[in-house]
Amino acid sequence: MTDVPFPQVSEKDPDAEGVLSTWFAVDGQQVKEGDLLAEVAVDKVDLEVTAPASGVVRLVAKEGDVLAQGALIARIDT
Repeated sequence: MTDVPFPQVSEKDPDAEGVLSTWFAVDGQQVKEGDLLAEVAVDKVDLEVTAPASGVVRLVAKEGDVLAQGALIARIDT
């Protein structure tokens, strides 16, 4: 199993947060490493989250959730 964390958005602020804007994957979907999983919004910037491994994605966070960098947003069953 591979964890998918909310991306690091600030090296200066370890408590930095952002919003999970959009899921492009659905729970139970087969994904390949590098596939686009989600988009997150941080300080007027949108960042893409890609799959770190191939397998079946299990969503943990929901669209609209405010999350700290490093927070678990999904897992991939490899």
